[in-house]
Amino acid sequence: MASIEKRGENSYRLIVETGYDAQGKRLKKRKTIRIEEKLSPKKLKEYLELELAKFKIEVEAGEYISPEKMTVSNFINEWLDKYAKNNLEAKTLETYMGHINNRIIPEFGHMKLDQIKPMHILSFIRKLENDGTRQDGKSGRLSSGTIEYIYRVLKNIFNRAADWQVIKSNPMEAIKKPKVEHAEMSVYDEWESQLLFAALEKESLMWRVMITLALTTGLRRGELLGLEWKNVDLNEFTIDVRQSLTYVKDIGYIVKEPKTKNSKRIVSIPESLIPDLKALKLESSKDRMKSAELWEDGEYFFVFSSDFGKPLYPSSVKTWWSRFTKRHNLKYIRFHDLRHTSATLLINKGVHAKIISERLGHANILTTMNVYGHALRSADKEAAKHFDSLFEPNAKNKA
Repeated sequence: MASIEKRGENSYRLIVETGYDAQGKRLKKRKTIRIEEKLSPKKLKEYLELELAKFKIEVEAGEYISPEKMTVSNFINEWLDKYAKNNLEAKTLETYMGHINNRIIPEFGHMKLDQIKPMHILSFIRKLENDGTRQDGKSGRLSSGTIEYIYRVLKNIFNRAADWQVIKSNPMEAIKKPKVEHAEMSVYDEWESQLLFAALEKESLMWRVMITLALTTGLRRGELLGLEWKNVDLNEFTIDVRQSLTYVKDIGYIVKEPKTKNSKRIVSIPESLIPDLKALKLESSKDRMKSAELWEDGEYFFVFSSDFGKPLYPSSVKTWWSRFTKRHNLKYIRFHDLRHTSATLLINKGVHAKIISERLGHANILTTMNVYGHALRSADKEAAKHFDSLFEPNAKNKA
């Protein structure tokens, strides 16, 4: 037997009877739900009956766990099934689950969800800040960015628990977001960029074009890997950034649109790079024709690919870049720092921040100002020096 009780203005209790105990007392499972939106009596009745039917199925299948008995591990399974799989991007979910399995469940998994207090969360975060908390075999502590990310994962989980009324109070509300200490940006200056281009002359055409594009256009790694020839205009010298490629362990390659509308953009290419791009396109087209049915990219024709048109692993780019810089005795910076180098060089050449913001696909110019504030201030100081020449005649007359 199943029934519904009205509890408050927007609150209803679902009740499912499961039989009798040894004393003949009826056993019941209860679940309270809230309805925030205004529904007509008919729609409300239909909604409640559907929720009751779903609750009954959960109880009869033995899947329902009452909130007071639910552990953090139990709830994470519910969160994964009812929220994360449908609302988080595949790559984001993969990262979330890495932190959940490696950090959160070992710490909290056995505890009852409603017993987690702010002090438990705070102690956990403080523990993460200690030396020896890395799990990659390296010494030292976790970066502040990683700790902040784990905080975000916890907040997402407990926010859902509060929204679904599994807990009465959200322990994350009392915890301030950990401060992220941004490391000083490492970029190439103009001379180091020239050394880079000289070293690239000794490398294969594909890698030479990729690295040169990364530095001269500021495209992200995923945008470069997802770039198709149809989006490269060799006559107008432009790239139409329309998609990005990522790799998820349990899924494989995913080609998707950029997260924000500003990331969809048209970026001009240096004219001097066009001959190499034409040569790479000809080379890729010949490989595609030779491969015939062995060509693996399906509907895609990527600018950068491995054998038979298969997309490059994002990690392979990082590996190649690390070995390349070591092979040529170049200062090591992260591959992503080529994007920062692109912006910094343009700033030093006096290019307006608005133009740089549009090339990078930033949401707005404020993002550019915040990320490259130091470089912009340095450029501003250099700009101010140009006015010194205006005062030189007056200075000489006073002398």
